[in-house]
Amino acid sequence: MEFRLPDLGEGLADAELVSWSVAIGDTVTLNQVIAEVETAKAQVALPSPYAGTVVELLAQPGDTVPVGAPLIRIAVTAQAPAATANGTAQPNGTTTEAPAERQAVLVGYGPDTEPVSRRAARGKTGDAPGVSSRRGMGSDGPEGLGSSAPPGRAAATPAARKLAREIGIDLSAVIGTGPQGAVTVEDLHGIRPEALGTGHIPIHTPPPATLAALPVTLAAPEVTPMHPAPGGRAVPAVPAERETRTPISGIRKRTAAAMVASAQHIPQASTFVTTDFTASMELLEHLRTTPSFTGLTLTPLALVARAALAALTEFPEINARWDEANQEIVTKHYVNLGFAVATERGLLVPNLKEAQGFTLRDLCLEIAGAAAKARAGTATPTDLTGGTFTITNVGVFGVDSGVPLVNPGEAAILCLGSIRKRPWVHRDELAVRWVTTLGMSFDHRLIDGEQGSRFLASVAALLEDPLTLLSRV
Repeated sequence: MEFRLPDLGEGLADAELVSWSVAIGDTVTLNQVIAEVETAKAQVALPSPYAGTVVELLAQPGDTVPVGAPLIRIAVTAQAPAATANGTAQPNGTTTEAPAERQAVLVGYGPDTEPVSRRAARGKTGDAPGVSSRRGMGSDGPEGLGSSAPPGRAAATPAARKLAREIGIDLSAVIGTGPQGAVTVEDLHGIRPEALGTGHIPIHTPPPATLAALPVTLAAPEVTPMHPAPGGRAVPAVPAERETRTPISGIRKRTAAAMVASAQHIPQASTFVTTDFTASMELLEHLRTTPSFTGLTLTPLALVARAALAALTEFPEINARWDEANQEIVTKHYVNLGFAVATERGLLVPNLKEAQGFTLRDLCLEIAGAAAKARAGTATPTDLTGGTFTITNVGVFGVDSGVPLVNPGEAAILCLGSIRKRPWVHRDELAVRWVTTLGMSFDHRLIDGEQGSRFLASVAALLEDPLTLLSRV
């Protein structure tokens, strides 16, 4: 039975195969994770829709596989439900392969009559179905399919699993420090296979007959082991070679393509304003002590997001996009609020759907939840697409401001700089106040300098007097 890459939603046309969890000759069970793929928006674990024996792996890690292309061939057992539908069961319990003409259906996805993905039509306000809305695929755990790893398989983040495969380490021999004991990339730093004892067996080693068919890869450069620095912080390993070449793939490849498109096709302008953030800091400090915010992470980003949402009601042209094909400006009457999150895999921008009516408490909950999913690698394509306005917080890195690039399909991006105590003239007297700089880049085709400046000034005014902000929905 041939299993083809399913349509993962959001009009994605292909995915990169990150790793195999099985090898030729392995016995697989129904819904067992067999591979991990990375789309332009998320990393997804694929479960097997069949029970049987792996006959052939039809793609190699690093390959870009189109939707509908074959991934793996499985000889289905006669007793398996899939065999009765698509294969020929033998009376003696042997296995048989079904014809490859019929496309395999991933459990939880339903049949697909076309071998390629169908891109979502532009201009629709509804959300396309994502992976999380499909049975058997949603999860907050490190494996992407449940809160714990399948039996016999160590829990690990996708990045750690890929690294372990490359350097030949059995993850079951490593003590994880991540969520729910998952092994992280940091846990693998400085570990060599020989240090794990004679009983260690590198995972997913292909049978000897298949080694000749594998592509030749350059060995990773030797590195010096990590050692603790004063204060207990680990010093990064120093490569022995003068240069390291890293293939451009996955999130980095897609991010690069989006940024090139932004720089080449969107004429961008930027504007800045420095504002007194003292009243906002005092409000945040007070709200943290109230019952409504007990146990929540109330950050300046949430308050800035609430101010931006309020300002968008005054300046709806900021929440729009340029439709070059139809020569139209499409103004959105809903806000899918995106915010940049730095992760192990690179920059991700999850967005909060229908955020225009969110309260400050709603934003605290939603931002924390979406950021956690992005960092854990469990954000779905739906979580990461469809944004209409974005905020990036470079202030957490100690940077005063920045000039971010507008996400393709949006009209503007707001940048929050660091919030510091600085000398400030307050009521005609010099005082020490909390001060920050807000910046905004915008598409100059549909936003004039006046509109962009007025919008940014409105956000700043709301943050200078946040009590007026709380009175607005």
